[in-house]
Amino acid sequence: MDILMVVAQQDFRDEEFIEPRHALEAAGHRVVICSKETGACTGVKGSTIIASVALVDVRVDRFDGAVFVGGEGARTFFDDPAAHRIAVEMSRASKVLGAICIAPVILARAGVLVGRRATASPSELASLSARHALARHQEVVIDGKLVTASGPSYARAFGAALVQVLMLQRGRPLPVAKQAHH
Repeated sequence: MDILMVVAQQDFRDEEFIEPRHALEAAGHRVVICSKETGACTGVKGSTIIASVALVDVRVDRFDGAVFVGGEGARTFFDDPAAHRIAVEMSRASKVLGAICIAPVILARAGVLVGRRATASPSELASLSARHALARHQEVVIDGKLVTASGPSYARAFGAALVQVLMLQRGRPLPVAKQAHH
């Protein structure tokens, strides 16, 4: 399964990309990196990754899910029409949609969190509520095929939750020890 990871060209949160990517790839998924433009993307801690797809060129039907990575750079996507289109199309197609830290604001502003349980960085929970999301002050929240997390401390748990939801999407049962109750 191909998973799109959307990162800012500058100032994405390194561990919010690295940990979920590791979990997804370890579970057999192929991760495709996307940003405003193709080319180098730099994290706040100095990681450099290469985006192979530009936001405007994303064809949602090619992917089984999309993950929006946080960090201050994610603010560039808050009102980005291409980012909103990806979120809306993923949601409408009932594909896995994830966001961590401040990135859930992108989903809220795209209108896909209305009536859905979600979390974000504590500084952004009011932004979610203002867009009619059911904001939760929790580490990781799973609402159907929607997975959100509150920040870099929970990047590993976020990655595990994404893998869990993708396994369920495929119709594969989870090992009992791995099931999370949220």
